Amino acid sequence: MDFSARYVALGDSFTEGVGDADSSRPNGVRGWADIMAGQLAQSNDGFGYANLAIRGKKLRQIMAEQVDAAVELKPTLVTLYAGANDILRPKIDIDSLLQDYDAGIAKLSATGATVVLFTGFDAKGSKVFGAMRGRTAIYNELVREIAENHGALLVDYWRFDEYDDWRMWDTDRMHMSTAGHLNMAKRVLDVLEHEHVIDVPEPAPQRLLSRAETLRENARWVREFATPWVVRRVRGTSSGDGLSPKYPALVRPDWS
Repeated sequence: MDFSARYVALGDSFTEGVGDADSSRPNGVRGWADIMAGQLAQSNDGFGYANLAIRGKKLRQIMAEQVDAAVELKPTLVTLYAGANDILRPKIDIDSLLQDYDAGIAKLSATGATVVLFTGFDAKGSKVFGAMRGRTAIYNELVREIAENHGALLVDYWRFDEYDDWRMWDTDRMHMSTAGHLNMAKRVLDVLEHEHVIDVPEPAPQRLLSRAETLRENARWVREFATPWVVRRVRGTSSGDGLSPKYPALVRPDWS
């Protein structure tokens, strides 16, 4: 099928859609990029969509494995968010890392496609991930400069205060929930100045936990999510090992 408009999504778990479970889709997740593609396709019969993102990928892996593949698809629209998995590592050279990022964005921009980049989220409400605020702020300033230099659009995730509500996050506290993904799709479409009809459900009221319940919940999170994450880092493995991209070739997103 010939596509007059071609959207290619690049990145890690954020763009793959982790946190928005859907057993009917490849890799068992939907996510904001799929939701957005469905909206874009409604107004364009010649719309094609590819999603090359794989959970756990670090920035240089994304640049090496996904950028050239995206260029070959001759995109008219590209979204890319990369770097969160690097920021969480014990040591990181952000300046060197963003030089490689800049080279990748240059390749994508050279295609003539509209390129959409993201700042990192401000995790000030997290006692664990809030420690990375300084790193993320430096990363964000470099991303802003790269976006300006290459004429890319910017989705300023850092300033999205609605994500201060934990109901916008999955139970692993690392990935957006279904509501979070729906909201992100709306946010990106707003940056693209594209009309959309996306219903973000009102989050269910939160029950105030007792101190004992909070301790039990935190212990469960450490056991089920934090510890496996640390073990993977120590072993040099990734949650994305063995996974392929959801949509490595262009498809018609016949979903709403």
